[in-house]
Amino acid sequence: MASAPANALPLFYNELQPLSSQVHAKWRARTMESAEFFGKAHAVPLTIEEFIPAQRSYPIVFSAGPDPVPLGLFGLNEGVNVFTDALGTPTRDFYVPAYVRRYPFMLARLRPESEDLSLCFDGTSGILGEFDEGVELFDGAEPSEATKNTLAFCEQFEQSGIRTNMFVQELIQNKLLTDGEVTIEPDGGGQPFVYRGFQIVAEDRLKELRGDVLRKMTQSGLLPLIYAHLFSLSLIRDVFAMQMQQGKAPEQPAPAVPA
Repeated sequence: MASAPANALPLFYNELQPLSSQVHAKWRARTMESAEFFGKAHAVPLTIEEFIPAQRSYPIVFSAGPDPVPLGLFGLNEGVNVFTDALGTPTRDFYVPAYVRRYPFMLARLRPESEDLSLCFDGTSGILGEFDEGVELFDGAEPSEATKNTLAFCEQFEQSGIRTNMFVQELIQNKLLTDGEVTIEPDGGGQPFVYRGFQIVAEDRLKELRGDVLRKMTQSGLLPLIYAHLFSLSLIRDVFAMQMQQGKAPEQPAPAVPA
């Protein structure tokens, strides 16, 4: 979840460069004035440590396909984020995912055959460069305190990603994930809006689990995470209402023509 494959880049990243004391010795990190990359993100990966704070702000679902990833839904349609303006500036209080907060940095494998991870950054972000102002990235040949903190944050994120993958595998092994579907009737009538393309935990399957499996999930702390996800689903309609208020809802589908 956290590390990008060698031939693909994760959400938000356009390129990756390894941070180097030789190449970037005089570089600084400027304060991020805006986060336009986030302003059009309707779904952002989450780790399981974030389920509890995130479920108060927006729905948590799982991506479709054989390798599901937990996602925070910031909008119900591609390119829509109801929690920020177009520049990614928050327009209301909400929990900002660690995935967003680590940008433009991330840990990545520079060589597919190696298990070593290096601190890299997106060179197109405009945040890092040989600027007159900003936080220094290096103190001589050594990483600055700010860079050490960034590295520690990215390492924690990687570890959270591993634990999140284990959680998802537990859901898959117990056949708890199912295709999700939400139908929302617009005010004033008309064709309903139907949203698909994500997965959720099936409550009926959860209730049918054997007692020893449920006990194991409770003891490991997985069951509260499942319920945080389920509780958050009630916010889907709130996100839709915000889209309507902001004029970001898709055009209503045309009524079916009788044959």
